[in-house]
Amino acid sequence: MTASVYHIPVMLAQCTEGLAIDPNGVYVDVTFGGGGHSREILKHLDTGHLYGFDQDPDAEANIPEDSRFTFVAANFRDIKKYLRLYGVRQVDGILADLGISSHQIDEPTRGFSTRFEGELDMRMNPSQGKSAKDVLNSYSEQDLHKILGMYGEVKNAKTLAQAIVSHRSENLFETTEGLTAFLKKYAPRGKEFKYFAQVFQALRIEVNDEMAALEEMLLGAIELLKPEGRLVVMSYHSLEDRLVKNLIQKGKFQGELDKDFFGNPIRPLEPVSRGAITASAEEIAENPRARSAKLRVAKKLGK
Repeated sequence: MTASVYHIPVMLAQCTEGLAIDPNGVYVDVTFGGGGHSREILKHLDTGHLYGFDQDPDAEANIPEDSRFTFVAANFRDIKKYLRLYGVRQVDGILADLGISSHQIDEPTRGFSTRFEGELDMRMNPSQGKSAKDVLNSYSEQDLHKILGMYGEVKNAKTLAQAIVSHRSENLFETTEGLTAFLKKYAPRGKEFKYFAQVFQALRIEVNDEMAALEEMLLGAIELLKPEGRLVVMSYHSLEDRLVKNLIQKGKFQGELDKDFFGNPIRPLEPVSRGAITASAEEIAENPRARSAKLRVAKKLGK
């Protein structure tokens, strides 16, 4: 399996530039996937080392044969714990390409896509945790309302949650095709596919505890980065981007920026990029997934 087939890396040059790679430094790609970004980072290393994290067993087929690379089969939320197992307490840069890979979307058995029939799974690591059908068939109406509204920004989330609970009393949700057929009745006319995507996104985020995992990874990244070390994060929906933006600009996920007695900002990171970096029209034409990508670059403050 090649990286190009598995996943086409988005804004490859911008990500690499954002890391400001020291050939002898230590770097972490917390979303290894197809290995596209990792292979590019390795091109810029001399005696340096790169650690690649991925909880999806399928990603292991893409591990490069390179002594400067170490693959870590783990959720990136545990970045600090696993790097300490390798004796690493400080790094020069961390890259995160959030969301799901093209491979995961295009593999029907994973249940991520609205385009293919498959079991309602959606687990990044198929051997751990609850699946999407577990969520649909067991969550309370109140909890379904919450995740559909919060993670999918579904406008009729309350109505849909009620309908799901009513439907499953006689017919449990099992497949992606069964779910999309059910959703057609509640989707705005002409916007069915967008509606399906919103519901699938909400389920995927809940199944994989993505928002909490992202928060934990980002906090761990701050502790791991050396002063002047770079954090490069690419997100694909507003929920992720808001967390990243707030942490970089305000030093926390919610609330206002704290300042010291002299009015200086109190935060561990400083933005390097002015706002979010987006893909070029040419890249979007070649890789439509790049359309929604927002890349933010920051550096660790301190001596």
